[in-house]
Amino acid sequence: MELAVTLMVFIFGIMIGSFLNVVIYRIPKGENIAFPASRCQSCGTPLKWYHNIPLFSWIALGGKCAFCKEKISAQYPVVEFLTGVIFLALYFKLGLVWYLPFVAASFAALFALVVIDFEYMAVPDNVNFTALAFALVQPDFVNAALYAVIAAGGLYLIGLLSSLIAKRQAMGGADVIVAGTMGALLGFPGFFVAIFLSAILAIIPALIWREKGVPFVPFLALATLITYLFDTQAADLLELIIYG
Repeated sequence: MELAVTLMVFIFGIMIGSFLNVVIYRIPKGENIAFPASRCQSCGTPLKWYHNIPLFSWIALGGKCAFCKEKISAQYPVVEFLTGVIFLALYFKLGLVWYLPFVAASFAALFALVVIDFEYMAVPDNVNFTALAFALVQPDFVNAALYAVIAAGGLYLIGLLSSLIAKRQAMGGADVIVAGTMGALLGFPGFFVAIFLSAILAIIPALIWREKGVPFVPFLALATLITYLFDTQAADLLELIIYG
């Protein structure tokens, strides 16, 4: 029974990952995510239903369009697989609780933001607010909402102060919304651990690509997932940092 549930969670995860691929491709272009039906990006031919089976279709087709034989980006199966892994990790963390789908949906939306931000250096508000909305669906909604407001408000004030000092915009509005999602999912002190961890994760990429610039939302999202999955260890780490 446990194996069956685990398999179902993974299958559901890769199905959501398939949908995320649509979101990642269409949202930045301002396209509708429901219509028209999926089609080859090279030749424009509408795909059959069996061309859209997560993971398996890409493998069966050898990573090429069934019609024009142009290569299909490996990003598609990678996003599907990683979404399945994220859903499994959250299931192992929480168990089969009623709010698991909402937490998983929030992290799925954050994952979509990660890919979009890396590809387009942009963070769509509709996906960002979707992540926040799902993050608020918690057993203790009041506290989740309070943590979200405090986290978002605190980061906004920090960004405002930094902008005044630097005399240029130091933080985007997208980061503030993500902070709200982080606050709702992690509470305190988890939020502070994730902020600290995201800064550490971003240091090396920021040094390597300092001329081009590195998006910060992906590191916020990754740090949020790590802190959520390892909340006990994160609390111990924060205590070690504060008290030595």
